Parts: sequence; C-alpha cells; structure tokens
Amino acid sequence: MVTGLLVILLALTLLSWTTVEESGGGAADVSGAPAVGSDSGAGWGPSGGDRSGPLPGAVEAPERPTGHTALVANPLYDTGRLSPRPCPAPELAADDPESMGAFLNSVADCLDDAWETQFARAGIPFTPPRRVFWEEPGVSPCRSYPSQAGAFYCRASASIYIGVADVVDKWNGAGDGVVYASLLAHEYGHHVQGESGLLEYYHEQRGLERGDLARNGWTRRSELQANCLAGAFLGSVRVGYPLTGDDLDTLLADAQATADREGGPESERTHGSAENSVHWTLAGWEEQTPGACNTWAVDDPSLVD
Repeated sequence: MVTGLLVILLALTLLSWTTVEESGGGAADVSGAPAVGSDSGAGWGPSGGDRSGPLPGAVEAPERPTGHTALVANPLYDTGRLSPRPCPAPELAADDPESMGAFLNSVADCLDDAWETQFARAGIPFTPPRRVFWEEPGVSPCRSYPSQAGAFYCRASASIYIGVADVVDKWNGAGDGVVYASLLAHEYGHHVQGESGLLEYYHEQRGLERGDLARNGWTRRSELQANCLAGAFLGSVRVGYPLTGDDLDTLLADAQATADREGGPESERTHGSAENSVHWTLAGWEEQTPGACNTWAVDDPSLVD
C-alpha cells in the first residue's frame, strides 16, 4: 500500500512539472523586462528576437551626396535635360512692387516644379527654398538687407531674398522680365547646389584656402555654375514662357554686365570674366541639363577664370 501511494505521488509531481514547462511564454528575466521571444509586454515589439536592417519591402530614405563626389560627380549631373514645361509668366510692370512680386512668384513656381522633378530623377531629397521677396528692410541669418546685392541666397535659412524695388534700381529700371527671371533662376541655382550636397563641401574647401585670390577661384566656379543652371532652366521653358531670340540676347547681355569688371583688382574677381559668364549661361541654355554645368571638373582652367 505504501509503495502504491509513493507511485501515485510521483506521477502527480511529474504532471505538475510538465504543465509549467508548456505554459512558460512571457516569463520575465531578472531585469523585469519580458524575455526574448515574449509578446506579452505592452509596448514591446513582436516576438522573434532582434532584427537588423530595414524591414522587407521598406524603402530607404535617399541621402544627399557628400564630399568631393558631390562636387565633381554629383548624380544630378546624370539626370539629362530638364523637362519642357509651360511657364507663362505674367505681364510685368517693373516699377510696381506688387507686379514684380507676382512675377517672381510665378517664375519661382516653375523653378520648384522643374528642380523637384530633376532631383527625383537623381534620387536626392529636395525641398524648395523659402521666398523672401521684400519691400521693407530686414535681417536674414546671412546678412541684413538691403545690401550691396539686390538679391542673394542664404543657405542658413534655405531662402532666396529679392528686393522687389531694389533690384529694379540696381538694374537701372530694366523692364524686360527675362532679366529678373534670370536673376531669380541664378539664386535658385545656389539652392540647387545646396540641396545636392555640393554647397557644403564647397564652403568647407573654400574656407581652407589662404588668401582672397585662392578663395575667389572657388567662388567663381560656384557663380558660373549658378549662371549655367539658370540658363538650363530658362532654356527648358523658352517655348512655354515663351522666350524669343531677343530675350536670349538680353539674357546674355545681362550675364556680361554682371560679370567681373574687366581690369578690376584680382581681390574682387568673384563672378568670372564677361566671356565666361556668357559661355556658361549659353551652355545651360543650349544643353538644358545640369551635366552641362559642371564647372568643377573642366579641363581648361581658363573657362572658370
């Protein structure tokens, strides 16, 4: 009888152990956190342990190019021609600030559309610049305005600043809209440089140079590239704008007028010679692609002088 009772007791003990082992999911480790494989803790991920890398089917966020590659071999250079698009600019009364503001905003809308498309082709993230078309003086993170320049781009705020009356004064009352469209497209070109990762490396390398002459060599390449990017945009919309041969003549004359003054001191040469300013603007107009604007990898240094 005693032996029988011992056998029954042993059987009940074994049955109890088996029940605990089979229902052990969700046990906590010594820290109080659910053990690996547990899905019972609120806020914890699905069971199955840690996972490295993106989830299946997830799309990784695009990144901007960096370093020397961003300068000389930027993916934006391989995106082909800017897509032709209608860009019917409104009639401009240059001496009316409200008319100038409406004109600039209309062209800026076209610029946003054109460059968003191009950056998507390159697989580079892009955010359009802020527009500050001012009538009253103010302060940007880069400088106060009005300033020596009637228009400028500030990377710190990713904004284009244009004085709607100031530029008319600085451009001697020019009434042809292509002059102001070109000015806006040039400053937008600096935003393109910034969004493509190019501008950061440019500023870094330029800052390492000793003396104005060496730094100005970098600045000229940047300004001439912005000329070319402006030309590429205007060339791509010349049918839907529309722009004529006379407008091209005006555009090139303006490029020549805003270049470095012939015979001026070397310490002030930041925009390139009149010949090169025209050359790069026309290259953009004719080719209509960012690839035509790679001023950083030219074999002939005289083209960026």
